Amino acid sequence: MSMEISRRGFIKLGVIAGITIMVGKLPIAEAVEINSGPTSTDWMGRDGRAKMRWDAIRKITGEKNFARDYRAKDLEGWPDQQAYAFMLKSTKADRTFEGIDLSILGSELQPDRLVMQEDLVRDGLNIPQDTSMGAGFYGSNILLPKGETPPIYGHPVAILIYKDFDRFSAAQRLLQFDESVIQYGAVTGIKPPKNYGAARYVRIGGETPIAPSKFSPYQDSAIKGVFNGNEVIWPPEGYSTDSLVASLKHKDRGGGFIRALEKADKKPEIQHIGMQHAEAIAAEVERAKEDPNKIVLTRKGFSQSIDPSAMEPDNCNAWYDAENKTLHILTATQSPAGVANMAADLLKESRFKGVENILLLTGSTVGYGSKDYSVFPIYAMAASFYSDGLPVRMANNRYEQFQMGMKRHVVEMEVTITADRQSGQFEILKGTYQCNGGGRENLSVAVSHVAVRGAQSIYYFPKSDLTALAMATPAVEAGSMRGFGSLQSMAITELLVDELAHELGIDPIELRKKNAVREGYTNTQGGIFAGDPRNIEMLEMAQKHPLWRHRHEAKVKYEAENPGRLYGVGFAQVQQVYGSSGVPTILSLEFDEMGKLSMRHCVQEIGTGGTTAQQVMIWQALGKVPDYVEFGVTQFDELPLYTSWADQKKQDQLAKNDPYWVPALIPDMSSSSGVYYIGFGTRQAGKFLLEHSLWPAAKAIWSEGIGGGSFNSLNMSLADLRITELGIGGGGMTPLPFEVVAKKAHEMGLVTGVAVHAYSSWQWARAEFDIPTVGMLNLPLDALAVKYGKGAPASLKARMTTGGYDFIKRKVAYFPDTDRSGADPTTVTPASSLVELSVDSFSGEVEILSHHMIMNPGTLIVPELVSGQIQGGTAMGLGHALMEELPLYEDGPGNGTWNFNRYRLPRAKDVAVWNQTAQFLPPLSETSPPKGMAELGMIPILPATSNALTHATGRRFYHFPVTSDKIQKALSE
Repeated sequence: MSMEISRRGFIKLGVIAGITIMVGKLPIAEAVEINSGPTSTDWMGRDGRAKMRWDAIRKITGEKNFARDYRAKDLEGWPDQQAYAFMLKSTKADRTFEGIDLSILGSELQPDRLVMQEDLVRDGLNIPQDTSMGAGFYGSNILLPKGETPPIYGHPVAILIYKDFDRFSAAQRLLQFDESVIQYGAVTGIKPPKNYGAARYVRIGGETPIAPSKFSPYQDSAIKGVFNGNEVIWPPEGYSTDSLVASLKHKDRGGGFIRALEKADKKPEIQHIGMQHAEAIAAEVERAKEDPNKIVLTRKGFSQSIDPSAMEPDNCNAWYDAENKTLHILTATQSPAGVANMAADLLKESRFKGVENILLLTGSTVGYGSKDYSVFPIYAMAASFYSDGLPVRMANNRYEQFQMGMKRHVVEMEVTITADRQSGQFEILKGTYQCNGGGRENLSVAVSHVAVRGAQSIYYFPKSDLTALAMATPAVEAGSMRGFGSLQSMAITELLVDELAHELGIDPIELRKKNAVREGYTNTQGGIFAGDPRNIEMLEMAQKHPLWRHRHEAKVKYEAENPGRLYGVGFAQVQQVYGSSGVPTILSLEFDEMGKLSMRHCVQEIGTGGTTAQQVMIWQALGKVPDYVEFGVTQFDELPLYTSWADQKKQDQLAKNDPYWVPALIPDMSSSSGVYYIGFGTRQAGKFLLEHSLWPAAKAIWSEGIGGGSFNSLNMSLADLRITELGIGGGGMTPLPFEVVAKKAHEMGLVTGVAVHAYSSWQWARAEFDIPTVGMLNLPLDALAVKYGKGAPASLKARMTTGGYDFIKRKVAYFPDTDRSGADPTTVTPASSLVELSVDSFSGEVEILSHHMIMNPGTLIVPELVSGQIQGGTAMGLGHALMEELPLYEDGPGNGTWNFNRYRLPRAKDVAVWNQTAQFLPPLSETSPPKGMAELGMIPILPATSNALTHATGRRFYHFPVTSDKIQKALSE
């Protein structure tokens, strides 16, 4: 099959610094690209349940290709010859870098081109600072200048480029572990960047949990801080957070904290009021310590540095096509727009001003967040300008991935909870969450804020004072990773709650029930969680589970039968946000007169089964899965939209006057946003065709005959329509196969295709559309286009001039107020975990005997995919709890010697693979939406494991991982 890549296959994101930015995906060829193309529908059962993933056969036969699998010769229009490059990196961070010595390579293995920072600076290439991501987001320099001290362990100092693979491979093997190659000078001590950010969130609740707050970040303002060394000044006078606001304008995974900080700049006096409340909370904590009716518990917690261990290490292939003035990029990324913008920013001040186009290709990848706004692609881009016109491929091996790949943040925490002794009601949550971002800022500020905002977990606190600190150190860069800060903070909250229950003499689950968030309760930002979290139901289910009910008797029996071993059962319940403060979704869905269904969709497969779930949603809407699919689509001619950042005033103007503007075009694959947020558009497209095409067509068929046929004697309405195994039916009517209804819809000239775009910022945008054959509709969409059937009149067909569709300009549009993003993530999924384990009292080794999860996922789309996420997440959680750990500094992965021979990952024997179970709350109704849960799958088992260790040993563990050495030490004290 042809793998031609045409410019039409790219979406134009805009023009930056005079360069046209376009993003596309790997070539559509069934032999190499499993995410698109004609597909058998045999994977779907007649009952709407998937028998397997839609791409299962192609996956297991090895036809799934990642960006790492491609070379230049595989890409139409690229040169056949491929250059290769690798980096040399500093393994010291306390002395100056003075140069490199490549004499060990001899004359045969010298690079065809050696690139140093001085070369890049001469040519105007360096880490961009004036960008939408903010100064310092990707560090200060691409390569380390001579005479400077590295700000981070593992900082690249040189790029070696080879025009043939054999010499490249031989040279890389020789240099990889030879510390004599890099020459150092004077010992200076460590010189990390300035600390990245500090903010504080104070809330004083109303008279009841559902009353408006007396003071909150959402209603009033957050409190900004500035560092004086490592000391924070609250609030600083004359200090602006403009750079911080810019740094995450397009990537606010912090749930809108930027909005709260913008308010801080606009309301300096409010910050002082906030500090007065913070001081009052501190004084109240001190008084509670002296009050016999109160209990105050303060603990320090620690969550370690972890490697994501994604199957595909970082990689990028870049080609500077000087003849056509184009920079081509093929890379593994979860944030395509971020890479494209990075490339444009890289070239803004360079001598390569002839570049007119940037074309970025992306494909399947997996990264657990580690490929989200990674600095890695910039190295291949820079190298491509020094390779004599050849594409340059850079791809980390495992040692290099440990050395330079982004890690999960270390978070050091000091947390206080106060409660009333008699009632057990929580009163104050006060905490400081210090995130170690390493030597590059990346998303460290966002992670610190998400840690703070996740800290309340499932509990209501009338008062809270929560501090987020993003610290700079020479450790390996930490960025986006599954859990994104809330994993660390919620785990410590759960441990405190268990200890509080012990001190109060209350069953731990009973204490949780007394304090759990219910529908309408206010969060620590002053917003309200969406819907009913159903925490109490879940807690009661856990309370009735045999593992919990019989834990004390089981402990006595097990320890009697197994001398030297200690038995314990632990519990934890948490909730995790899904989505971010601005998620778009876009797709097109249409059927021909033979009933063949086609879908083009923005969702990209990153291993979660998202492409399967989107198709199951279509079956649930229409009774059929697509016959042709294309995923990872970035270009939708049917919806010629554009985006630009807008404040509230400008947003209102654009919403009113420009039907082609939307707040965001295409989504990143992050934040567990696939099933609800990205799937929202899928469900809306299916619903639209059902209501405005299949329903009137089915009515017309059922109404054939005298007196309106068999239909008119009944009182069937749209609400009675049902999708059945036999087709579209309900209301007492014989089900009609999709093909029959589709043919009728075409004959009647009804809408037979729809393209939709939707956008949410904790609330869905809405607009009114005047649609021929349908009328005026108010829909939760901000852009819409339709296609008419074969039988439509010429006047309607003449309207289909936009990618073969009729683009319906919205009449009235409503976008969520920009302040809405400051309400904190309001869509959350709760989950609880029970862990049964035993401990060898001599060695401290832990054996996981069984574990059980309870989750409220809303309506399950593909239960087997949810089960898979839970199984994988549980393994990751147990790894975090008991074994995975990376040293931060000179002995850590930045020294280039770490691989899986030193880094212990959990195996099947470590995770009770045959003794794991799960329960799901049934949805409240058939209209309950699905909830995102991929990040959640790993979180509750972390504190549940520590609580189980407490039950087993009588000791409490607030520092992760809880290794056998720590257990031995605790037992000996």
